[in-house]
Amino acid sequence: MDNPATRRIFAAMEHDCDILITGGGLNGPALALAAAKAGLSSIVVDALPLATREDGGFDGRGYALALSSVRMLANLGLWDTLHPHAQPMREIKVTDGRVGEARVFMGLHFDGAEIEEGPMGQMIEDRYLRRALLGAMEAAPLVTHRAGVRVRAQDVSASGVSITLDTGDVLRARLLVGADGRQSGTARRAGIQRTGWDYGQTALVCAIAHDRPHGGIAHQFFLPPGPLAILPLPGNRSSIVWSESDARAPAIQSLSDDDYLAVLRPRFGDFLGDIALAGQRHVYPLTLTLANSFVSDRIALIGDAAHGMHPIAGQGLNAGLRDVAALAHVLGHARKRGEDIASPAVLARYQQWRRFDTASLAAATDLFNRLFSNDNPLLRLGRDIGMAAVNALPGLRRTVIREAAGITGDLPDLMRP
Repeated sequence: MDNPATRRIFAAMEHDCDILITGGGLNGPALALAAAKAGLSSIVVDALPLATREDGGFDGRGYALALSSVRMLANLGLWDTLHPHAQPMREIKVTDGRVGEARVFMGLHFDGAEIEEGPMGQMIEDRYLRRALLGAMEAAPLVTHRAGVRVRAQDVSASGVSITLDTGDVLRARLLVGADGRQSGTARRAGIQRTGWDYGQTALVCAIAHDRPHGGIAHQFFLPPGPLAILPLPGNRSSIVWSESDARAPAIQSLSDDDYLAVLRPRFGDFLGDIALAGQRHVYPLTLTLANSFVSDRIALIGDAAHGMHPIAGQGLNAGLRDVAALAHVLGHARKRGEDIASPAVLARYQQWRRFDTASLAAATDLFNRLFSNDNPLLRLGRDIGMAAVNALPGLRRTVIREAAGITGDLPDLMRP
């Protein structure tokens, strides 16, 4: 006699876990922990060796975590570990200018004190966030981390999905999640196409030490070649995300440290005193890229595998963590209802929740970059008038602050207080 309970037990035995996650950067481990909180088991497949991920040296990279992302990390039990290494972002100042001009602030000013929830966000170095996620994965009974292995093939059937590793091992689950970056092999093997374009800009990323305290203020200078973000780190240090044209960026990156700083100083100004490099220097090409679908049969995409946008608003990681929180929310509630977590209906809920919001954010960052990365006098006049108008309207300013903090709209469970 065909017993439904027996069928369920047999089906469960065919799977190594509920969710296979490809990509061990930040979003993949975050999803594994979020899924575990919802009672779902996962295996994280990471191409990089564990020793590389665990490296505690400062490499110059930092992230501006929106308040919603901080809430999520707190709800996952990570913020007590991260808090001693974090720098609150208390204010944001946006200035329109030219290289070498004296810094006369006539732009936007957003003060976190204008909202009752507290600082808009926190800056955290990559090394601390990465190691906190690794430690939490190791301690989570429902999470397995397979480091230093690559996915060679994937296969989807009516009952589940499997991946074949370069070791020859085959892993099976109900759902496969691609958290494997803009060149996602998971998306490519699923036949998911991407839409986007190149900005003709390259991000130069580093950290600097400076003489004067930053006061927890983040600065965004809009210069004709591209925006320059100065984001406060603990102590007298800041993280720099500096956009230059593709034609100039390689030559700047190839300079010695002293010559590199000589190019940066006229853009940076002297409002924080003398500056020196702290950590390594990095370059990233700037593109807009959106997956045409965030889901396929028993497959979902998160983070850069689903979307990559200009860093002008510092929302890249925050958008990925919002994917994580939304997917965990959808999967957790589906599990409680007894649904197949990888059914088309369940994955459609995730796509409906995230794809429009992500496309809107990508469009907004694209528009701002095009509007400000030029020296057209008419556009300069228009944007300066616009910034002055926002400054003059406290209600609109608070709305923008709350949007930047990520606390507007329909929030997933993990991003609620």
